[in-house]
Amino acid sequence: MPKLISLYIRQVLFGFGLSAAFVALLLFSNVANLWHLVSTSPMGWIAVFMLFWANGIVFAGVQFAITVMRLEARDDQSGGGRKAPEPVLQPVAIPVER
Repeated sequence: MPKLISLYIRQVLFGFGLSAAFVALLLFSNVANLWHLVSTSPMGWIAVFMLFWANGIVFAGVQFAITVMRLEARDDQSGGGRKAPEPVLQPVAIPVER
């Protein structure tokens, strides 16, 4: 398996793990009386799953983006910059008829 694919899979799993911890913390802390709403509703498990899934997508995307941005690229060749000097512009007087 290519390294980038395995990196992506690891970061997605880590992101969904963070999502599970985040949703558990939300329910445990009873933010906005969420635990009561979920536990008393017969369809509360769908709300918990949707909360977990949406946060998992966001956390996985952010986790992968941070990891990719932190990848180090070695550039040992010193060939950058402009090859030709930039031309010097001279002002030109333009006659204006009245």
